[in-house]
Amino acid sequence: MGCCDKGAIKVQEALSAMLAEVTPVETFNTVSLATAFGHCLAEEVLSPLDMPPFDNSAMDGYAFRFNEWQEGTVMPVAGIAFAGQPFQGDVPAGACLRIMTGAEVPAGLDTVIMQEQTSVSDAGVTLTQAPKPKANIRYRGEEIRTGDVVLAAGTRIHARTLPLLATLGISDVKVRRPLKVAIFSTGDELKLPGTPLGQGEIYDSNRFGIEAMLKRMNIECLNLGIIPDDPAQLRDTFLQAVASADAIITSGGVSVGEADYTRDLLAELGEVGFWSVAMKPGKPFAFGKIKERHFFGLPGNPVSAFITFYQLVQPVLRKMAGEHVQTPLRFPAVASQFFRSAKNRTDFQRGILSVNDRGQIVVSSTGAQGSGMFSSLCVANCFVIVDNDVAAGETVLVEPFNEIVN
Repeated sequence: MGCCDKGAIKVQEALSAMLAEVTPVETFNTVSLATAFGHCLAEEVLSPLDMPPFDNSAMDGYAFRFNEWQEGTVMPVAGIAFAGQPFQGDVPAGACLRIMTGAEVPAGLDTVIMQEQTSVSDAGVTLTQAPKPKANIRYRGEEIRTGDVVLAAGTRIHARTLPLLATLGISDVKVRRPLKVAIFSTGDELKLPGTPLGQGEIYDSNRFGIEAMLKRMNIECLNLGIIPDDPAQLRDTFLQAVASADAIITSGGVSVGEADYTRDLLAELGEVGFWSVAMKPGKPFAFGKIKERHFFGLPGNPVSAFITFYQLVQPVLRKMAGEHVQTPLRFPAVASQFFRSAKNRTDFQRGILSVNDRGQIVVSSTGAQGSGMFSSLCVANCFVIVDNDVAAGETVLVEPFNEIVN
């Protein structure tokens, strides 16, 4: 990976270069289903059984043999089947079985009519609507067969996958160990919230957002605090991070005009990949290595730090964690106003997606888009990706925020 000092590289080029550099962690754990949420599967999950495991009724109603039915036929009721309590007797020719949703359908019965389409008397059941053969039965294995791949390696376990695993009777899964990332902010001007500010000082906010997003990604965060612009302290902190974490994220210290300590340390302890990306906000974004650990240098401005983490660091960390990296959901929306582009840079503006009274997906700006105006992010629900000027009424590409920021 060569250094790109001659100019900012495009967003997709930067992302592709980083993804090509990283590999998933190679340590695995076996965890119980009760503690599996948020973990990333290390191997594909094969079904140990058919699903459904037996033919069962999709309705409360009556099961019968379709070829025995004729219009006006009265079918005696041979018994009843409940979910978990199968009917044990025989269903004589011409008879039917009262059956509840989820109950096993006895062999030979091939159709279920819902109870709302029947008339019941002491003599039996009369169908008030013509049935369809094989109706309302969930057949064994129609969803999943034994040995089928039900979840691929790299799947993040979430609220939709846990019930599937439980349904299949799977009690534990093999996962990659959670990624561990060290973060710290740099700058003599930074102070902790709750402490008084001196002249020219500001509160450190970036670590709060970065740590929150890491936690939502099930990544362990080693928060090393605020490090002043002192080369010796920076060096010691980088070495501490290398010894303790899989990757390092800093905010501040990578913009033109700031102290060059971070870049010097990269050159001394590792390598500089690139130092500038053609995006707004977030142009001063650095990627490289400190010894064997990957390094991500975010800008100091709060919105820039947030957006570069979201757009550039997030997918790379997902790959490092062993997760299958998916292309983000992006689609066109009607611009409700003029969106001005940043010339020669991809502009990630903050927007509000909604549906107008004509059913169109429209997007409006949150207002001022300065890289220090974090309030614009708090009211947004999407990025508006602007490569060229967009007039009101034209379409523009949008990307809804995902789960790590909501």
